[in-house]
Amino acid sequence: MNKHIPQSEFKTPEVTTGPLPSSRKTYVAGDLYPDLRVPVREIDLHESANEPPLPVYDTSGPYTDPAVAINVEKGLARTRTAWIKERGAQNGNNIEEYDGRDVKPEDNGGASGKHLAREFPVTHRPLRGTGAGPLTQYEFARAGVITREMEFVAIRENLGRKQMLDGAQDRVALGESFGAEIPPFITPEFVRDEIARGRAIIPSNINHPELEPQIIGRNFLVKINANIGNSAVASSVEEEVDKMVWATRWGADNVMDLSTGRNIHNTREWIIR
Repeated sequence: MNKHIPQSEFKTPEVTTGPLPSSRKTYVAGDLYPDLRVPVREIDLHESANEPPLPVYDTSGPYTDPAVAINVEKGLARTRTAWIKERGAQNGNNIEEYDGRDVKPEDNGGASGKHLAREFPVTHRPLRGTGAGPLTQYEFARAGVITREMEFVAIRENLGRKQMLDGAQDRVALGESFGAEIPPFITPEFVRDEIARGRAIIPSNINHPELEPQIIGRNFLVKINANIGNSAVASSVEEEVDKMVWATRWGADNVMDLSTGRNIHNTREWIIR
């Protein structure tokens, strides 16, 4: 990120919000964890179809929920923090906060002074495991524990439709599996088992509690990876943050930034939070 914007002239990034056309965001609660709110996008079909809205997988985050007030200066709600700390308390307080190291000039490509982009205004002490019990989704899966993240992704994989179970076996039988072992209906236990076997992952670092869980593996839906690499010539924090929002708005499950250069640490912190 090399576009020079003095910190005194830095403006709060403005991101695109609002529902997608002919769509609304709804939420599905969990069975094991009723407090879960799994997002689903409902698309209105033409009235001539005489069909109910079509539910689809929703990657757009809270930016398409008109009931959510987006404040880029504060970042997204850290929903998973409570989940992580609850599990830590149940496993011998196996997580702890600690003081991370200070940001160094080399973290931002040597940018300093008037060339340094403004830091994200909110800081949180990072978490780490103490080794006293399971911490990662893989460790919980191996221990036989179904986490909130596991039920969350199971609901997402079924597109929020319990009625998908009706006739699902017939639909599966009509296709070619090419060796995959996809069940008619994804359950939290199936998710746990696939993770425990090492055949799937839920990318969910304890220091990124803002994310909405997803699962990546052969026996699950294909995920879309978007590269929002910064421009080496003309790019700013504002542009990069909105680029991330648009990537997820158009269906990206994962967003990666492989760029290098000045202000890379500060820019990425704005994007992540």
